[in-house]
Amino acid sequence: MIGEAIAAFVEWAQTFFFTPLAIVLSLFPIMGAISWTIGGWFYRFFYVGKFTEKSFRPVPSEEQPFITIMVPAHNEEVMIEETIDYLMNDLRYDNYEVLVCDDGSKDTTPDILARLSVKYDRLRVLRIDKNKGKAHAFNIGVGFARGEFILSNDADTVPEPDALWKYMNYFLAPGGQDTAAVTANMDVQNRSLIVEKSQTVEFSSIVGIIKRSQIGVLGNMYAYSGANTMYRKDALIDVGLFRQDRATEDISICWDQQYAGWKADFAPDIMFYMNVPNTFTMLYNQRRRWAKGGTESWVTNFKRVAKHPLLNLPKVVMLLDQTGSITWSFYYLAFTLWLALRIVFFVLTGDTEQFEHTLDMVFVFSAFITVVGSWQIVAALWLDNHGAKMKYLFFAPAYMAWYWQMNAITVATTFVPAIKGVLGFSAEGTWVSPERTKMGQGKPAGELVSR
Repeated sequence: MIGEAIAAFVEWAQTFFFTPLAIVLSLFPIMGAISWTIGGWFYRFFYVGKFTEKSFRPVPSEEQPFITIMVPAHNEEVMIEETIDYLMNDLRYDNYEVLVCDDGSKDTTPDILARLSVKYDRLRVLRIDKNKGKAHAFNIGVGFARGEFILSNDADTVPEPDALWKYMNYFLAPGGQDTAAVTANMDVQNRSLIVEKSQTVEFSSIVGIIKRSQIGVLGNMYAYSGANTMYRKDALIDVGLFRQDRATEDISICWDQQYAGWKADFAPDIMFYMNVPNTFTMLYNQRRRWAKGGTESWVTNFKRVAKHPLLNLPKVVMLLDQTGSITWSFYYLAFTLWLALRIVFFVLTGDTEQFEHTLDMVFVFSAFITVVGSWQIVAALWLDNHGAKMKYLFFAPAYMAWYWQMNAITVATTFVPAIKGVLGFSAEGTWVSPERTKMGQGKPAGELVSR
């Protein structure tokens, strides 16, 4: 019976995986890689709205808008003091405050913050007794923020020293009054382990080049980097602040602001450094949240894009890409299962010829994925941070080995919970801070300098 069931599935899948739809899905990664690579090059050489190191202008003290650096925190005793010390002592900007929103921490975070409040006059601490999640903490903090602009800064994140005045270049430039938010370029702070170094490759090849393409070609962006984004306070209030029933507040607020007529922007020459997961369990939990938030955004925005597609062509492109990504994740898992069952079936039946043929298919498929990933990674590393990350190309195979599998699995396993969340069946928001790696003196691995 088991053999017959496997044989039936293999035969059915044999037909399905060679249909026109399956062929399109097989080609989806390479079409995406080519599109994003071309878009990244377009941003680099033709997009006129970007700021570069040569075009940034320091903002004199008397002209600096007041900024609130908001740090939502929950159980951050490992990193919070280093982060606060850095924000207080190393930023080249005068007119700012730091507001920490302590969201129900149960460790020594409150004690650390109380001590630092005595040490630093411009540090303010807002204590929220019950843990209700990052979006809730941020929304409460907006009511207490004194700044015209608010920098969302995670407790494990530090921006480059010149980040604040560079951010202000976008808002103070002609036409900048329509800019709701500017998100910076993410880099990795802890780079000791292979899993950490491989994420340095990922943020360039996936995050950096896609954001360049979206802004340079479409004039829209799919998501901010929640760990370090500068928001215009009025633009946050205009859209009703962050959605507290979403897994990723940075994706939902990005779409909401652009639908309200605000402009989003990406600043690849403003660097920030974050502490990334250094175990596969931590990484998997993080990517589950990202995948759930991405699907929630896809469901939420599908209807309003479909209502007026001609008026929202850039958003149609982004939504189609997200649709392809979700569909491909299920296809990839099904195709992998089919290959595995073929191998088992032909081993059981002693069909050596078909067994070898299946292994050839596995090799061809793996080579296909490798070529696709390498194409995008090399181009992205060359474009990002003036080629400074090319040295991490050696760790690209490790990144490709886990990224495709983890991305497909997390999308598939969070699809139903994401749908339930959009329909209002999600639980009350809370957050659990991951384990942190203490870096020492608030500095990222490598050099934290303004170029």
